[in-house]
Amino acid sequence: MSNNDTIAAISTALSNSGISIIRVSGDDAITSIDKIYKGKKKLVDVESHTINYGHIIYNQEIIDEVFVSVFREPNSFTRENVVEINCHGGVLVTRRILEIIIRNGIRIAEPGEFTKRAFLNGRIDLSQAESVMDIIESSNEYALNASINQLNGSVSREIVSLREKIIYEIAYIESALDDPEHYDLNGYNDRLTNVVKEVINRVDKLIKSSNNGILLKNGINTVIVGKPNAGKSSLLNILAKKDKAIVTDIPGTTRDIIEEQVSINGIVLNIIDTAGIRETDNVVEKIGVDKSISAIEEADFIIYVVDSSIELDNNDYSIIEKIKNKKHVCLLNKSDLTNVVSEDDIRNHINSKVISISAKEGKGINDLENEIKDLFFNGEIEDNNEVVITNIRHKDLLCKCDESLKLVLDSLSQDMPEDFYSIDLMDAYKYLGLIIGQEIEDDLVEEIFSKFCMGK
Repeated sequence: MSNNDTIAAISTALSNSGISIIRVSGDDAITSIDKIYKGKKKLVDVESHTINYGHIIYNQEIIDEVFVSVFREPNSFTRENVVEINCHGGVLVTRRILEIIIRNGIRIAEPGEFTKRAFLNGRIDLSQAESVMDIIESSNEYALNASINQLNGSVSREIVSLREKIIYEIAYIESALDDPEHYDLNGYNDRLTNVVKEVINRVDKLIKSSNNGILLKNGINTVIVGKPNAGKSSLLNILAKKDKAIVTDIPGTTRDIIEEQVSINGIVLNIIDTAGIRETDNVVEKIGVDKSISAIEEADFIIYVVDSSIELDNNDYSIIEKIKNKKHVCLLNKSDLTNVVSEDDIRNHINSKVISISAKEGKGINDLENEIKDLFFNGEIEDNNEVVITNIRHKDLLCKCDESLKLVLDSLSQDMPEDFYSIDLMDAYKYLGLIIGQEIEDDLVEEIFSKFCMGK
């Protein structure tokens, strides 16, 4: 398998639809498709970036009526010759055209191979390549906008700017050590300290942006807990806007965890509805309770549902003990009934935001949304053109860069020899380069692109 092969794949979902697109990329893309295409002109004679009407012909039989787009290298997504066949969207006809293409000596593309070629040919850097898949998988407007900005180079430009500052100082130090007569290091420590502090501030800002960016992209891992029959499943059904969980008046109906992804005005919650937590001798129910406790430990956010019509008991106190050090909110449910438990009763045991709701009537959900914004986004989700890190790999590398730069500051404060600075500066430069693929290992490239969908 070679990066010089001409490759093909279906780039749209394989289902009955109006249109399907088959993408072909490589040196032989245009000439190969010309063998099965018939239109007013041969594809080798048409201009780049044109759409051409015709038919796919095989063994003198018309297979389908098509529009064929032609993009000549280097002005294409992969910087190779690219042909995109727009055919009718039936599964059978799409597969048949792809099979005919393969019979003409073109190889099936690996998942993500088109984007990988765009990266290898210098069309995009690694952070932009990763944003392509992020756009496809975006589950809300905020994550989509951040991914589009990244594809347009927002992260790349900031990383390149930081690397330029670092490499200038590395070059200056090396030059001064090699040629001290022409490069004066007197007072250089103060200058380098200011430069490193500036870079650290910019890196720290990117790391801080990742805390919200990753949550907006991947969703907040949320667990709904409470005693049996507190209204947890009813709450899940309201948030999911469908009957995801069985709701009865029988305590302990939910025995296993139920998972659902919901969006509340753009905030994605990866919700787990757990079995009611209580002391029990029932073997099956106890397994469900143990799973609920494990889910609490792994969650980003806890929604603690209290039945306000029943007094607090030892089961509630046990739940409170488990969630008191986690981000959480307490929902005082069944506000439509006579209340036995008040907000003060809850606050006597835990420092918590308490919201009165009625899961049955759907009241209080807007207050829950506002509380999530306060807890995770300081009351406001920013939707602007600032650089936002949404990739865990990028965050990890930025943290390593930050550590290396702080080692430089330590060396400067101890007035260490200048060659000590270069070692840690070079590490910081390398970690930033790994984000955009300027410094990269082949196995990392394979790992990243293996996660892509076919045809992209």
